[in-house]
Amino acid sequence: MKTKKRISIYIAISIIFTIIYLLFAAKPLAHEYQFIPQWKISTLTPVTKNAGDYEKMYFKLGQTAGYFTETGDITHYNTFSSKIAISDYYYSNYASDAKNLPFFDNQGKKLGTIEPAGYPFFIENQIYVFLPGGCNFAKCNNDGSLNWKSQSTIPITAFNSNENFCIVGYADGTIKVFNTNDGTCVMQNFPGGNERPVILGVAISDDGNYMASISGHNKQRFVLAKIVNNKPKIIHHKFLNEEIYSQILIKFSDNNNSVLYNYNNNIGIYNISKDTTTTIPAKNKLISIEEADSIIYALGKEKNNYTVYVIEKTNTLIGTFSFNADKAFIKTNKDYLYIGKDNSISQILVTKK
Repeated sequence: MKTKKRISIYIAISIIFTIIYLLFAAKPLAHEYQFIPQWKISTLTPVTKNAGDYEKMYFKLGQTAGYFTETGDITHYNTFSSKIAISDYYYSNYASDAKNLPFFDNQGKKLGTIEPAGYPFFIENQIYVFLPGGCNFAKCNNDGSLNWKSQSTIPITAFNSNENFCIVGYADGTIKVFNTNDGTCVMQNFPGGNERPVILGVAISDDGNYMASISGHNKQRFVLAKIVNNKPKIIHHKFLNEEIYSQILIKFSDNNNSVLYNYNNNIGIYNISKDTTTTIPAKNKLISIEEADSIIYALGKEKNNYTVYVIEKTNTLIGTFSFNADKAFIKTNKDYLYIGKDNSISQILVTKK
């Protein structure tokens, strides 16, 4: 009997210790991102549909372009023989002799004629025209009439714009920042620090407090400057061991706290508030960066091979996936990632479980 009692006591003690362990020592499984396919649509002679109030996103694949929604409906479809400029708001077909170009909204309604002769370039709801010769550009009003013009004798080599500021890089190493409303040049800068100081990439934060650039050959470098009283003060720079001799993508995060840039075989992410740099290996050149609530997606291309880099906003690479295509793009909206590939567009729900 005593032996049975002892065994019962030992069993009870074991159960108590097991419960205590489970309560205090066990940890829940970490949540992981899941990529769940939702739909796939063809862009080959699609049937267009009025999608009501759903936000319209543009696509451009080969010689076809148009607009689609998160419901998988293509709301407008356009084929073009030469070139097209397109954003979520506007589009315009053009050729090498671009003059008096009509432009349309995302429903196909003609909004006006672009007054300056040259090559149109839409950034969201902003209308720019690169003028013949490659040194000058113009900004138009929303009816296509000329708003303001910038003239120079030096070729433009880099260009970026947001709602308030337009930033332009030139072949001689000069960077100019313009007020988008009236075209006033509010700042001019020359990063220098290398041979042949051509500007290869530029960006300016939405709040106008920071500007970033990559410039030069031989000692090519990334420079981040804080803008104080319309004057740049360099707060970070990095010489790039591996150089790219073409235009380079630079993008500030939506909260203006980080800036992403591409250089040969790497993605650089500089965190402004923490003064830290994260380097993520990238086997191809970035052509697009898209941002969602908690994830940044970067699309790289090498010949016909595309790679999507999935980066958490802690600057941690979650993963990558690759595919082959002649033409491709990525877009984000809410918790969805959209991948355009040749003649199709796919929606993927990205959730953490």
